[in-house]
Amino acid sequence: MQDLYTLLDKSLAQLGYELVDMEMSNRGKLIRLFIDKPEGINIDDCVLVSNHLSDLLAVEHDIDYDRLEVSSPGLDRILKKETDYVRFAGERAQVKVRIPVEGRKNFLGILRGLDQGNLVIECDGVEQRIALSNIDKARLSPEY
Repeated sequence: MQDLYTLLDKSLAQLGYELVDMEMSNRGKLIRLFIDKPEGINIDDCVLVSNHLSDLLAVEHDIDYDRLEVSSPGLDRILKKETDYVRFAGERAQVKVRIPVEGRKNFLGILRGLDQGNLVIECDGVEQRIALSNIDKARLSPEY
């Protein structure tokens, strides 16, 4: 699966898109991709990427799948890469850690960026530092 992720990530970068996340289910028969670009994603972007990747997967790499779904990551976008934490500094996010930090496993606050391999997140006016290696899940948490 990592080879497929790398292939798709490189191909999308050439088109000007970022591969945010990839899911495979039904024994690899469904490939679901979440894409983004700085100005956001619309339906035309999803169609373009879907058509491009369908051709790429069928012709050049003969990857067996039944369905390819392409969509935007949504307002509650998942955060995975270091660049995500920098790009979305100032935004509200929900972070779940593997090993408790100061007795907590869940943090909801404002992303303040990175500092020497640690995520800096402000929760209730207090800055917390969380090792990136300790982050289990993180996603934006916009207020509606």
